[in-house]
Amino acid sequence: MEYTRLGNTGLTVSRICLGTMTYGSPSWRDWVLDEEASRPFIKRAVEAGITFFDTADMYSVGASEEVVGRALKDFASKREAYVLATKVFYPTDGVHGGLSRKHILHAVDESLKRLGTDYVDLYQIHRFDPHTPIEETIEALHDVVKAGKARHIGASSMWAWQFAEYLNKAEAMGLTKFVSMQNFYNLVYREEEREMLPLCAAKGIGVIPWSPLSRGFLGRKADPENVKDSTRAKSDNAHNLEYGPADYAIRNKVSEIAAARDVSNAQVAQAWMLHKPAITAPIVGASKMSHLEDAIKAVDLKLTADEIASLEAPYLPKAVKGHS
Repeated sequence: MEYTRLGNTGLTVSRICLGTMTYGSPSWRDWVLDEEASRPFIKRAVEAGITFFDTADMYSVGASEEVVGRALKDFASKREAYVLATKVFYPTDGVHGGLSRKHILHAVDESLKRLGTDYVDLYQIHRFDPHTPIEETIEALHDVVKAGKARHIGASSMWAWQFAEYLNKAEAMGLTKFVSMQNFYNLVYREEEREMLPLCAAKGIGVIPWSPLSRGFLGRKADPENVKDSTRAKSDNAHNLEYGPADYAIRNKVSEIAAARDVSNAQVAQAWMLHKPAITAPIVGASKMSHLEDAIKAVDLKLTADEIASLEAPYLPKAVKGHS
């Protein structure tokens, strides 16, 4: 495993982050693995040197945090051995949500309780809140950090101008700065290259993209005609992304390089992302052990400049997705 710094911070993270939306309770979404089925993935990640784990309070309505917290306590040597991230925004009780002071201060305590830890390393706002003053959100997050409940704060998918508002306001107020952006980005969705990635590069923000395989699309060598009828697609809005001829051409090129290198499609698609200088660590979901093994192997797969150019050449612009 390789390691790097998260943005301009001194925090060291593995080049792969294990996303844990898949672990929790199948009663939330039927593609989610229960605790018994989830634990081997977290154990294997620790064994492989992955030190970065991402969850959210809304995943399985809190059950994901519970599963992840117990597994890391059992499999990691000590709390300082791993970097733990969670998120706040969506309501978990059906009532309160957003980024109000009330919700943030309550949600962080509940997350820590479920995770079984005194602090998280990265506390992220899951989306932009148009109903709460930015100053209120920033001050609440600052208080969370100063109380020792989080080491750093980050954000997830939103428009670049919205993230810039948070960044600029935090700096103007002299309060805790955002250090990371978790956004939707992969070979068939590169709209983030227009504004978000340049903004992050300019501000020294670590980028930890979700869905590096576009919910499995890039990992398949052949796709069913009705890809949107898959179990996950029915309850995952990332599949509102329309796949056109250019996207299939990109995946064909992934398959071509994979065949030539004798590796999987998933390894090639994730290796492409790891070559991007703006990217800290893609967030990888795994419901099969092969998914996790592919991500681990991708770290060591070095693509040539010609291979990278051929993967990127067919891309065509598309509508912005992932912000809701």
